[in-house]
Amino acid sequence: MTRPQQVPHIAVIGGGVSGLTAAYELRRLLGRAARITVLEQSRRLGGKLSTAQLGGGAFDVGAEAFLVRRPEVLDLLGDLGAMSEMVHPTTAGPTVRAGGRTVPMPVGGTVQGVPGSVEALHGVLSEQALATVAEEPAAPPLRLGGGDVSLGRMLRARFGDELTDRLVDPMLGGVYAGDADRLGLRATMPALARAIDEGDGSVLHAAATLLPPALPSGAVRQPVFGTLRGGLIRLIDRLAEAAGATVRLGLPVHALTRGDVGWRLAFGAVPSPELLEVDAVLLAVPPPAARRLLAVTAPAAATAYSAIDVASTVVVSLALPPSVPLPDASGVLIARGERHDDGTDFTAKAFTFSSRKWGHLGADRDPSAPLLVRGSIGRFGEIETMQRDDDELIGAVRADLAELTGARAEPVDTLVTRWGGALPQYGVGHIDLVRRIRAEVAGLAGLEVTGAAFDGIGLAACVGGARRAAAALAAELTSTTILRDPVRG
Repeated sequence: MTRPQQVPHIAVIGGGVSGLTAAYELRRLLGRAARITVLEQSRRLGGKLSTAQLGGGAFDVGAEAFLVRRPEVLDLLGDLGAMSEMVHPTTAGPTVRAGGRTVPMPVGGTVQGVPGSVEALHGVLSEQALATVAEEPAAPPLRLGGGDVSLGRMLRARFGDELTDRLVDPMLGGVYAGDADRLGLRATMPALARAIDEGDGSVLHAAATLLPPALPSGAVRQPVFGTLRGGLIRLIDRLAEAAGATVRLGLPVHALTRGDVGWRLAFGAVPSPELLEVDAVLLAVPPPAARRLLAVTAPAAATAYSAIDVASTVVVSLALPPSVPLPDASGVLIARGERHDDGTDFTAKAFTFSSRKWGHLGADRDPSAPLLVRGSIGRFGEIETMQRDDDELIGAVRADLAELTGARAEPVDTLVTRWGGALPQYGVGHIDLVRRIRAEVAGLAGLEVTGAAFDGIGLAACVGGARRAAAALAAELTSTTILRDPVRG
């Protein structure tokens, strides 16, 4: 017997880009009548998207860009009527500090630092390391056998330590705030894993198959990244408006349990929490929060979530006098273990010369406007660094910048933004953990999960995953035989 169609009420837990994208997609699929409530424990929406005022203008102090070679964010911007707000980077290229020198980062010939050609590595690696890379195809074929391996350890075994330490680890440290030796191949570089599985067992040959074709003479390669004029918070603002949801801020959800006909949430003050009964829940929170909320109703999923480590980072933003001679580069990655000339360790793992990287923050602005720089601090396990106070971190980042560029001028504005537990670590076996979470959640009616821990930590991956999770939940809710049933039919 089927029940009459009811107007569903859905709770989205988490007000970051994943949660708000899901809320928007639910609204789009279920119509204006659906009730959607977004619960966010902090006092603002956006999660890792945060735009602050620095040096008199809007400046992203969280995620600063998205891939434009993937369609997810572009499609979303099109749906929201925001394509005109997108801007691309300048032609300034990245650099890397490795082996005591700052050199151009290979922009072609590698896949996230994994070489598809030896020529791409000249200037970054020593002659001995280059010879080791060139000899890799002659090594015994690499056979993964369908399993996962440590990316860093695999590369060390095939190419020696220098490639990983000088190139791959700095790149992945910027993306995941992690250690290449702790990251899994299949989750961080799935295309490379497939190419190895399907190839002759050479990592060099496998990476070569993934390189884009050479450009015809005179052609200009299309941009890889984009951002929004006015900051990525503009995406959050548009999503929140289009979703038309009831938004509750500053209210952490303490418990998620089965209700009489759907789900019951307890949130707010612990002594006397508010209770909310809903038909369905979409969970878009980091692994530690998801583990706590699913401990009772989905213990296997909670256990899998608990196996996903998270890393904390700090962004130190500087507005410098316009006369400061910043390099003509988009930024610099700093290899682990690099030191100042006096032997002092670098504190930062990377700098973005934002006024060089983005025209709307540099060349297109008033020439008297400050130069904007981001210093990124923090890798997985660096707890002591994260505990230093703001003034100490600003001083350390300024010293690093002076060592790298000679820029010693007093900033006209500074800002320290801490991201505690912000970046999930895609370790060895991460894909299996994701499968276990999704398998258990699939057995619970009216529950879906999404977020940066699943299909990638980039903006495009988060948007795509959120839309798919919302579509699955909407399809379930529009089935009159399933709405409000305690288990999936």
